Amino acid sequence: MTNSLRPYQQDTLDNVYKSLRAGHKRIVVQQPPRTGKTVIMAEIAKRATAKCNRVLVVVHRQELVEQTQRTFVKWGVDMSLCRVGMVQTLWRRVKKGTSQQPQVIMIDEAHHALAKSYKTVVEAFPDATTLMFTATPYRLSGAGMAEVADDLIQGLQVTNLINMGFLAPVKYFAPPDINAGLLRRQRGEFTEDSIDKALSKRIYGNAVDQYKLRANGKKAIAYCHTVQAAKRLADEFNKNGISAVEVDGSTPAAERAAEVEQFRNGDITVMTNVEIFTEGLDLPNVDCVIQLRPTQSLALYLQFAMRAMNPREGKTAIILDHVGNYERFGLPTDDREWSLEGKGKKSFAGGATGPQIQTCRACFGTFYVTQAHEGICPLCGAPLPKEAPEEAKVIDVDLVEVEAKKATQRRLERVHAIQRQNAIAQIAGKSLNELTTMHELALYATAHGYKKGWSYFYGKKHGLIE
Repeated sequence: MTNSLRPYQQDTLDNVYKSLRAGHKRIVVQQPPRTGKTVIMAEIAKRATAKCNRVLVVVHRQELVEQTQRTFVKWGVDMSLCRVGMVQTLWRRVKKGTSQQPQVIMIDEAHHALAKSYKTVVEAFPDATTLMFTATPYRLSGAGMAEVADDLIQGLQVTNLINMGFLAPVKYFAPPDINAGLLRRQRGEFTEDSIDKALSKRIYGNAVDQYKLRANGKKAIAYCHTVQAAKRLADEFNKNGISAVEVDGSTPAAERAAEVEQFRNGDITVMTNVEIFTEGLDLPNVDCVIQLRPTQSLALYLQFAMRAMNPREGKTAIILDHVGNYERFGLPTDDREWSLEGKGKKSFAGGATGPQIQTCRACFGTFYVTQAHEGICPLCGAPLPKEAPEEAKVIDVDLVEVEAKKATQRRLERVHAIQRQNAIAQIAGKSLNELTTMHELALYATAHGYKKGWSYFYGKKHGLIE
């Protein structure tokens, strides 16, 4: 069959080959979620195998193995020369020395590529060209990919893809259902226990109410933080006459496949899940996303939020954010610039820091202030409250002389505080095996929100303390 790339996919492909001709061997290819990076990979694999080159494709879940193989076969890849495998399986084969030498390695969801298992696979084949595909080229810690890559190719911005018709436009709503002050982090992410405490008691019923108000009848995926939460939400939907099913990692594969098929054909309207329908898995008829899991990961947030953005004539995707993820990351339609050196920086037409985001108190619609017209919500037409600037408070006190010694002490304290913050920022992106002193471990623990005592036990275990 004849296959063809979309124009932006062809541009990305051309840039990949341009980078290869320039002598780069390990290239990160950034593409926003829902924009067909697997198709770009399939075209590269087709060209490589047509020249009798062996291709190795690394994914991190079994469902992605099967999905990638189907796409590659459909695209015309010579699968006798192409192996698609989970990183855990390939890592074991490499350790045993049973893997054949590939000329091209492609890594899917490559923000995982800094993990030891991925590095072991890549380093086993130093002569291979390695192409790493991801929507967000850095890890949760903020560490960049310069350690494993020598070039980065950035795809089009989400706003450009919407304007070109390759992604659906979005309406974003943020009902205030979470007490963010109760959230606590461990290893960079929010803990399940703190999420339980932070979510309001009404959130599950309110999630159903908001769905009925904003997206009634639309196919929806809900992202929850625990199996119990996902089951509770599915029960609430079913009680309200909306067909729903819960899916998680313990759901048998055959049962999950049957439920996904029911969702596709319309027998099920809402699927609640715990990190099943995030990276890569294809559900093209999703029109609404319900976020009930707060996250510190931009990669996970974009996978959540953009799941509903597959385009269709006349479609507008609906995103219901009950947990304030937009407050940490902005909207999924933000322009972002990426670097191999570290965390992606947001950039907006309005400036480096971006315009202010506002939530309408009437409809919970969430948008940039610049989108409002004459104080009117662009989503529901309700008048927006005018925020009067706070008046400066005058405190009636007598000025007192500040002793020079105390002033010097305070200035030094401020300098030391700034130096400590800079040191924490520098340590945050390092890997643990790069830390050689207890002071560095303490800074690393602070940067990642680890519990008190972590640095002592880690240092003791690894010989930094006798």
